[in-house]
Parts: sequence; C-alpha cells; structure tokens
Amino acid sequence: MALLIALVRRELTALWRDPWQLALISYIPLIGMLCLWWLFSAGLPRQLPVAIVDQDHSQLSRMLTRQLKANPVTELQNFTDLAAAVSAMQQAKVYAIVVFPYDMKKDLLTGHKPTIDVRYNSQFLLVGKLLSSQIQLSLGDGLLQIAGLKQLANGTPKSQVAVNLSPVKSQTTALFNRNNNYIGFLVPPVLIALWQLLSMLVMANSLNRELHLAPTTQVNGIANTLTEHFWPKVLAKVVLFTPILMLQGGFILTWLYLYLALPMAGSLALLLVAQLVMLLAVWSLVLFIFVVMRDSARVISFCTALFAPAFAFMGITFPTHDMPQLAQWWRLIMPSSHYIESHVSVVSYGATWPSVAGQLSSYWGFICLLPLIYLLSRQLLPITVSANNVVAVVDSNAALPAKGQ
Repeated sequence: MALLIALVRRELTALWRDPWQLALISYIPLIGMLCLWWLFSAGLPRQLPVAIVDQDHSQLSRMLTRQLKANPVTELQNFTDLAAAVSAMQQAKVYAIVVFPYDMKKDLLTGHKPTIDVRYNSQFLLVGKLLSSQIQLSLGDGLLQIAGLKQLANGTPKSQVAVNLSPVKSQTTALFNRNNNYIGFLVPPVLIALWQLLSMLVMANSLNRELHLAPTTQVNGIANTLTEHFWPKVLAKVVLFTPILMLQGGFILTWLYLYLALPMAGSLALLLVAQLVMLLAVWSLVLFIFVVMRDSARVISFCTALFAPAFAFMGITFPTHDMPQLAQWWRLIMPSSHYIESHVSVVSYGATWPSVAGQLSSYWGFICLLPLIYLLSRQLLPITVSANNVVAVVDSNAALPAKGQ
C-alpha cells in the first residue's frame, strides 16, 4: 500500500508539471462538451432553405406555396427558372427544390395527373430525409383540400368526401424521442465518443511519459526504469485517472438528464456503472497497444485511428448489422459500442440491473486481454529498456571530450 501511495504521488507530481495533461482532464472536456451541445441546441432543424420554381402561376400553385411556407421546417426562396434553382442547390444555398409545372391547375381540373417535381440533396442525409417528409406532408394537405372541393363540385355529399379521400385512417406514434429532438438523439452518443477519445489520450500520454524518463534517476525513491514496478505504476495511473474521468462522465449524464431534463426512463446509477466498465475497457486496450508498440508517436497515432470513428460504430445513425464484416469486427473492439447498448436500453426502455448486467458481459474480451498484456510486458518491455540503455551509453560517450583536447 505504501508503494501504491508513493506511485500515486509520483503521478500527481507528473500531472502538475504537464500542462497538456492538465488540460485534458480539466477545461478541454468541458469546452468540447458544451460546444457540441450548443451545435444541436435548437433540437430540431428549422427554416431550411427550399427553392420554389412556380411555372404555373395559378391560384393553386400559390396556395401550395403558402402551405409550404406555413411549415416551420422550410424557408422558401423563389426562383424564376429551374437551372438557377439547381445551381443554388449545387452551391448548398438550398437543400431542396419544388417545381410546379406549367398548366398544373388546368391538368388537375381536366382529370389529368400533373407531376410536382420535388428534389432534395441527399448528401445531407438527415436534412434530406426531414425535408422530403415535410414537403410531402405540406403538399399532401394542400392537394387534399383541392380534391375535396372537386368532389363537392361533382355533387358528392359532404359526409362522403372525407371517406373517399381517406378510406383508412392511420396513426403513427413515436414511442421514443417523440419530439424528434436532435439533442436526445445525437448529443449523448457524440459526447460519449468524445469522452472515450479524451480518456484514451489521458492514459496514453501517462504511459508514454514512462518511455522518456531517464532510467538512472529516481522520483521519491522510485526508479524510472520502465520495467521497475511496471504493474504498480499502471495501477497508480488507474487509481488516479479513473475518478477524474468518471467525474467527466457523470457531468455528461447530469448535464443531459438532470439539467436539460431529457427523457430518462431508467436509473443514472446504472449508466455510471456502465461508464466505469467502459472506462476500464479503454484502459486495458490502451495498455495493450502501449506494450506492443512502446513508441509514443505510434501509440498515439494508432489509438487515435482506432477510437476516432467511435460514433459511426455505435449504430445510432446507421444499423450495425448492415455494416461490412470488417466494420463489425472493428466495432467489437470499441468499448463505446458496448456501452451505447446499455445507455439506450436504460434511457429509452428503462432497463434494470439484470438486463444491464447481461449487456456488460459483452466486455469479456477486454478481460482476456489482461493475461496477454502481462505476458507481452515480460517479453517486450525489457527489450525497450536495453535499447534505451544502449542509446544512453552512446550519447554519454559522444559527450566525452576527445583525448588531448
């Protein structure tokens, strides 16, 4: 225990002398999380620019334009010709185009079927889907009114008109995220992905520091040799940084579900347990990469490349079962992919401890890493120490003055 306390003090001293590490555990996470929340603070996109090309110039086309204008999602911009509207879409000045064709009213009244041309930019996936549904909804409501008037003019009883227009009524109810709020949909997984990336950087930087310490020096009576008390040093890092990172994770949950009052069906305590298990999985994965590579630049580069696409692998915006097999394997070694299943089940479905415990069992692969890390550390770390000693000897010999000087 005395050794562990001394090693924790050693880590605290190193942390205090490292401005970048201090930033990673203090203001950088806070600024990043608040900025990401601010980006989605509107909750739902509003007043998205839509181009209107009215070639009919009739009472009908003006009525449909008013229907679109009444929708809070769309902000209409009038264009005189289709080419100008297409050019505006190519420059991302508008996200959709609605074209009312020539003689639309005449064709409709004479029994023909005019085509209203609706185009949207599907490169912006969520925006395109939202505009497509909202434009069709607005146009559908307007055209239903015209169809009703036409049937009344043909002598259809008013009580029969509604039946003819909608013989079957359907009701669509969103069970979760009922308001289609982007904060509840995107912000939690994005913040978790950011938190995982910061956690990786904190542990990787702390481990990399051991590679650059002079092996012949001591701090508080503890040798800086990489192989000297290696596992107690790792334990000290875990003991120090786990509570700090858990404070960050707890801040995310408190901010989202207590301060912003996002819908929460389950218990925050279960999410904190899931976060702790995820964090320990991140530690084990970073430690494995460090032991294998033992080079600070390579460790940071590889870990960043591994953890950067965490949000894409969570399955929030794209179903994971439709991903290529390689992507599904990559997803399995991403701790955040295991955590998000517990997060969604607790937040949306009100999952209890037995269900969450079953989901946490998916981390068994990270537990299996520990004996492998131990074996690799006994084989590979002494090689790095020997190489560093050789370099130190060569440097010291080069620094000695030549004979006769």
